[in-house]
Amino acid sequence: MSTKGALKHARSLQQKKFRDLHDQFLVQGPKVVHELLGSNWPVVEVFATAERAERMGLRHATIVPAFELERIGTLDSGNDVIAVVQRPADEGPVADVGPDELVLALDGIRDPGNLGTLIRIADWFGVKRLWCARGSVDPYNPKTVQAAMGALFRVPVAVVDLPVQLERQLEAGVTLYLASMEGRSVFEVDLARRAVLVLGSESHGLSPELRALQATLIGIPGGGGSESLNVATAAAALCMEFTRQRLA
Repeated sequence: MSTKGALKHARSLQQKKFRDLHDQFLVQGPKVVHELLGSNWPVVEVFATAERAERMGLRHATIVPAFELERIGTLDSGNDVIAVVQRPADEGPVADVGPDELVLALDGIRDPGNLGTLIRIADWFGVKRLWCARGSVDPYNPKTVQAAMGALFRVPVAVVDLPVQLERQLEAGVTLYLASMEGRSVFEVDLARRAVLVLGSESHGLSPELRALQATLIGIPGGGGSESLNVATAAAALCMEFTRQRLA
């Protein structure tokens, strides 16, 4: 493919239909591209300005003018290096929760920045994988990739039929926790490991299908006047308590 054709192809990956068609996505900016290159994810091509390529030591980058990169990139700044990356191949059915494992499951998350932050939170607290319900925002949306700040390359994200997946985990003896304002204070619950922690969207909460499952509802006590917490903030607080109890 010519450089002009490759740039046009990269620009098309701003749209989900082309990301799905080619099983590729964009990684943008020096920090996240650096994280990418330190991982074993397959890189199709890296575009950079001559100055950025020299500063990062990118010996195999395709050098293009800054104005061309601005047409590809979606960031307010940092579009001087952009990579095209191959998405992981679908490896079939998702493995069940393992011994001493905590999985984060997300129901109906629509905001790409929230999803990226949730991936980053999972990475911080040692959660090794994340499940997204079908119909959630694309994990490879450029805003999601950017908000994850490299955590996407360490925390695999699987898009699943979440009610079916969680029902299967219950049958396998996995403990299921649903984050809910009506739930019992997480500080009063003896949290199990071999568990799934499920969070819903701020706008709609958990779906009726998930609320019908035999699960433990847990919440975060508060004394202020806010109606609810941002889903990423709630995830951080709950994961912190899982970690605290594990280390206690």
